[in-house]
Amino acid sequence: MISAPGPTISASAAPTAWNRKHLLGLEDLSRDEILGILDTAESFAEVSTRSRKKVPVLQGRIVFNLFFESSTRTRTSFSLAAKRLSADTQDFTASASSLTKGESFIDTAKNIEAMGADVMVVRHPTPGTPHLLAKHVRSSIINAGDGAHEHPTQALLDLMTIRRAKGRIEGLTVGMVGDISHSRVARSNLWGLTKLGARVILCGPPTLVPKSMERLGCEVAYHLDDVLPQCDVVNVLRIQFERQERALFPSVSEYSQLYGMTHERIRKAKDDLLVLAPGPINRGVELTPEVADGPHSAILDQVTNGLAVRMAVLYLLSGKMEPKGGGEA
Repeated sequence: MISAPGPTISASAAPTAWNRKHLLGLEDLSRDEILGILDTAESFAEVSTRSRKKVPVLQGRIVFNLFFESSTRTRTSFSLAAKRLSADTQDFTASASSLTKGESFIDTAKNIEAMGADVMVVRHPTPGTPHLLAKHVRSSIINAGDGAHEHPTQALLDLMTIRRAKGRIEGLTVGMVGDISHSRVARSNLWGLTKLGARVILCGPPTLVPKSMERLGCEVAYHLDDVLPQCDVVNVLRIQFERQERALFPSVSEYSQLYGMTHERIRKAKDDLLVLAPGPINRGVELTPEVADGPHSAILDQVTNGLAVRMAVLYLLSGKMEPKGGGEA
């Protein structure tokens, strides 16, 4: 039982809107399911303010982090979230595993499951990998980023940060600026924001922002200075050079000049503009240090809220985890 101001939360008190075994993306979630996660995260945010930051919600459960790409915030956040819920955690390192000897990804996961894994948090460079894994194991699967497809918990923590700062999401105009083509964060945010009633504008060079994205219910723009004054929130996305097969704009300097969030550009925006960035941030490219560390920035709030969101996701999935020795759900 979590003792918190207001209603307490027990392992059987998950919102009725949540009835899923996995979290694979926001595209398939309903508005009520997304709000259910955010409301549950608010309850867990209080836990991090205590002197003793642990609750026994997942005591006896085992959470494995299977990361096939580098990560700082997401991997650490999931590990800490699981520990604060009293779960046991284990990190998996692909380069030091039997994958290097030819073992298949599915066989590796099944062996990990045989060790008692209740949850597998999966990050993989290939889109759809968590969805494939969910079809082959009984453990609950959480997508921690699959290629350029989705990153649901990042979008959820962005939504939580916006709602906490603005008091609402419906009716806000949110600009996402940068490398949309290669961004799983952009896709998950787009699904979440539009389902909660926000107006979404994608902005960046034509080579990084396909016009076809408009079919997903957003607007596309190529001139930041034209759309910035309309925005209540700007989410600044990193240029993902590692996913680009060729140069998609003339130079970093030119990109920064046209799309970088600078102090001068901020002065032309709304006084209460909220600036988000999923990280890692490239200072001097997507945004300048004075913006990253300035009064409009909620970057560190995103990190804090990410812990609460991931605690909420693990907690909500706990109601669908199979008992030890259980059969197919």
